[in-house]
Amino acid sequence: MYFDFAHATFADLDQAPEAPALRDAQRQISWAALRDATAAWKLRAQAAGISAGDALVISGHKQIEFVVAMLGCLELGVAYVPVDSINPAERLQRITDLVRARCCYDAAQDAFSAGAASPEPLAEADLAYVMFTSGSTGEPKGVQIGRDSVALFAGWIGDCLGLGERPVFMNQMLFSFDFSLFDLCGALALGGQCVLCPRETIAAPDDFVRYLADSRVQVWASTPSFVRQQFLNDTFDQAHLPDLRVFVFGAESLSAQMAEQLWARFPEARIINSYGPTEATCSTTWVEILPPLDGSARPLSIGRAKPYAELFLEDGELCIAGDHVMRGYLNRPDLTAQSLFLHNGKRAYRSGDLAAIDADGLVYFHGRRDDQIKLHGYRIELGEVDAALASLPGIRAAASVALRRPDGTLVRMIGFVETANSLPPAILGPLPASLADWKQQLATQVPSYMIPSELLACGLFPTTASDKIDRKRLEALYFDARKQRTKETA
Repeated sequence: MYFDFAHATFADLDQAPEAPALRDAQRQISWAALRDATAAWKLRAQAAGISAGDALVISGHKQIEFVVAMLGCLELGVAYVPVDSINPAERLQRITDLVRARCCYDAAQDAFSAGAASPEPLAEADLAYVMFTSGSTGEPKGVQIGRDSVALFAGWIGDCLGLGERPVFMNQMLFSFDFSLFDLCGALALGGQCVLCPRETIAAPDDFVRYLADSRVQVWASTPSFVRQQFLNDTFDQAHLPDLRVFVFGAESLSAQMAEQLWARFPEARIINSYGPTEATCSTTWVEILPPLDGSARPLSIGRAKPYAELFLEDGELCIAGDHVMRGYLNRPDLTAQSLFLHNGKRAYRSGDLAAIDADGLVYFHGRRDDQIKLHGYRIELGEVDAALASLPGIRAAASVALRRPDGTLVRMIGFVETANSLPPAILGPLPASLADWKQQLATQVPSYMIPSELLACGLFPTTASDKIDRKRLEALYFDARKQRTKETA
């Protein structure tokens, strides 16, 4: 049995119905049980008043019920809106209001609840999901992805990657992070198993490895940063994970050095690198990384275009065309007009990513045009972080800066606030007493991955010639202050 994403239904019902389909920290269910659970969930959703063309906000973490709800939405023609429980209640409510959802479904509680005060069907037809990303103005942006786009993506996994029959996928990325669709679509489209890995399991490295080994996970998809964390655990290797044979990377730059470290742990593993913004249904390029490599920290190619995608450059900016491109931003025609255009009769998206394409069609990523970053796999607009920081008491202005390693990979995010105290211009100092619990205050507005690791007060912010906050100067001030502290404690 498998899930046919092109027709949004379970198929080959008599083929291995008792084979495992989903596992979470609590239980494992078969394909037959998954089909039955989805059918039962659909009846409950319809009884709650949900129908085709609606949006349904699904909250939770790594529960089997979350997946059941997503499949139920696809079968009903309802667009699902995934929101992980890491988000504060205020953000969940804001997203519910933005999509004007009639209902919400809490996967952890397996319960439906009322949605927006004035619910409305979505204006765009045949959407699979609406996924919210960080917005540069402080408002999250809803990316609308069509059902046909998801079908193309699932088909690519089956047609191009050669993962074999009924592969077992690890799924550790949040369902509100579109890269998690790789594991889910791959497992379900190929009749395999998706092993859901909650935060609590991952937090105990030895238990995490045992969980993966017991599940016989074969395919690992994550950011390079997540694998870098696993290198701290000596049991993260082929001896302890003998079934693990394919690593798929995305959302961040992958270096030759990183690939070689991974091969040292898993000598026979295949390594696949990929790239693609949420607006292009998870990924647009892919390439299999093959030895020998030079061991450098320079990023590797992010791959070639998929069969259904076209890539081209406009003034160095990577543009993506094809039926997998989004239908636009929810209720934001202004943003849609800035990002989408027609190219050879297909929707095309201006990615904001700077890139180069060589004679063989290999794409090399060279950074962002704007202030959007990807930190530990999460896409973050620094502007949204700035807006949250600026809402703290006694703050006149705020700015955030992403610190990078020499190879360009992001390490952490630092926040700066301009306060009403007497600090001289462009001088860093301690936070006022009102901000002693700034992390707790910020956690009521944004998810934890958008909270800077450190916050410093500054006199009047330095600015550029165009009167914008000079983030590079703030970064330099931070490093100067850190050097000074090191000297004083030496």
